[in-house]
Amino acid sequence: MNDNVEQRLRTMLRNWQTMSVSPNEEAESTADEFEASFYLFIDALREWVYQLDPQPQTLEELFELPAIQGLIDQLPGPLYLNFETEAELILENKLRIEEDKYD
Repeated sequence: MNDNVEQRLRTMLRNWQTMSVSPNEEAESTADEFEASFYLFIDALREWVYQLDPQPQTLEELFELPAIQGLIDQLPGPLYLNFETEAELILENKLRIEEDKYD
């Protein structure tokens, strides 16, 4: 996995942790920061996946890659489903439009 993906992953995980312990008055801003960092991470992952040769054709093939397995191991449980959904879109070569992102 490249440095950009790893950096975005670390930032996203840090924002997840911050969001999970933030007081109510800061909840909206920390949630917004997390959401933005999640999609920056997904964008970096998309670029990395598109550079793979051969490119995985199925979610199973993608998830069998050691780099992806290591990444999944770091994800908090509640993020796994969102990650899986975004990984499917990457493999389908689809981009999520802004209003369709998770709120």
